[in-house]
Amino acid sequence: MVLQSFKNCLWLSCVLRTPKACFWSTAGGGLIMQSVSNDVYQNLAVEDWIHDHMDLEKQQILFLWRNSPAVVIGRHQNPWQECNLRLLRQKNIKLARRRSGGGTVYHDLGNINLTFFTTRKKYERMGNLKLVVKALKALRPHLDVHVTDRYDILLNRQYKISGTAAKLGRTSAYHHCTLLCNADKFVLSSVLKSPYKGLKSNATPSVPASVKNLFEEDASLTSEMLLDAIAKEYALQHQIDHHITLINPADETLLPGISNKTKELQTWEWVYGKTPKFSISECFNMACKDSVLDVKVNMDVKHGRIEVCNIDLPEQWLPPGLYSELVKSLTGSKFCPNEISTLVTKLLRVCPQDDELHSRWSLLCENMIRLM
Repeated sequence: MVLQSFKNCLWLSCVLRTPKACFWSTAGGGLIMQSVSNDVYQNLAVEDWIHDHMDLEKQQILFLWRNSPAVVIGRHQNPWQECNLRLLRQKNIKLARRRSGGGTVYHDLGNINLTFFTTRKKYERMGNLKLVVKALKALRPHLDVHVTDRYDILLNRQYKISGTAAKLGRTSAYHHCTLLCNADKFVLSSVLKSPYKGLKSNATPSVPASVKNLFEEDASLTSEMLLDAIAKEYALQHQIDHHITLINPADETLLPGISNKTKELQTWEWVYGKTPKFSISECFNMACKDSVLDVKVNMDVKHGRIEVCNIDLPEQWLPPGLYSELVKSLTGSKFCPNEISTLVTKLLRVCPQDDELHSRWSLLCENMIRLM
């Protein structure tokens, strides 16, 4: 018992977490870092900073991080196609766009994120994923986990527990992957479901998959155990010590210019404006007096802004001038409920003082806003 206790203490001491220091000057080999922040924009900004500033010829890096609830889309994806934006707003879940490709993922504190930084020549996704699998098997030999040709990690040959994305620069590269530990699967499945039926886009679509948490397979696991096991395996393969260096992604003295990178990732222009051009064709019903009106809306959206708008309404249902003003105002506006709400409120002020007309106008505008 004493010997076993000693072995446990020795294993735990292998992975020590230390605060930030002047670690960029650490001798070559490798470095393991963990973010003290759970903010998705800050952590994605760290990825960009390391990619842009570090000499990865001298030092390979493993970056460990976790986020508060967020949906993260790939660089070339369409958020309206990938998730339920209204539900995200209701649940106060952040939306972020990576600078890497790949599909959409849901993050919360039950999900571990791993980013492997190397030179482009040394970039090797399969090797990184096999490292993760080896760490999992070392921790729990009974786990049935393996890497697929699509660079996913499957549990029990059917459940996806890790997805992959990457950025390949001219000389530097990074590969990041997720590891589902104890994420809220109900929220995950709810938010990663677009309500749009008539959306057409050339954006890269995500491939749906059945998922499962590792903790469902083994309730004795913890996120800390998994992080430490992966760090230990990384250290062994790179022949470095097992220390995990804690960093604050808001620390400008450590990461000069990081604040600007974080702010850019939060802008509407980046999150929504970088969406490839798409079109929407949606129908909705409006109950008006004793009848139900079917309305069809067609819109082309470019850079997140409405480029072409057509609303199919019965003739004379709205005065021609008011209809034209609505379409004119929508054209060029952000495809965004807040902006459209402000716009229709302004137009309502110039609407003729007619109760029935006001009622029709309000009903139409409410439904248009719901389309966003």
